Amino acid sequence: MKRVTKVFAVAIAVSMLTSISVPCQAAENPFVETFQSAFYGGLAGALVGGALLAFTKHPGDHLDYIGYGGAGGVLVGAAYGLVKATKSLAEYENGKVKFAIPTVMPGLQENPTTGHTSVVFNAQLFRGTF
Repeated sequence: MKRVTKVFAVAIAVSMLTSISVPCQAAENPFVETFQSAFYGGLAGALVGGALLAFTKHPGDHLDYIGYGGAGGVLVGAAYGLVKATKSLAEYENGKVKFAIPTVMPGLQENPTTGHTSVVFNAQLFRGTF
């Protein structure tokens, strides 16, 4: 009986491990990315606003700090999501050219002759799908 239970438990574990899969999406969705950033920014802002209540004498009189923190977090999160979703200055897609603010990506580059490492900033100026 104990062996049947072990075999059954292993069979369930194997079937659960093979049935759970993470979906892979090749296409990017800027709306989802912007919305998620705004949502998480709002949560973080409300948390910071709630934490600021600890520094007041009468926290019950300053509950609006939570709302202000949440609103500021949504605005900052939405701005971050828009900047993150925008990849290049000009995009060519489906016969249309779109202009946007490019994302500036910092990186490290090592000079092979001197061995020094320097910080470089890259921005895509044009991107297209053909």
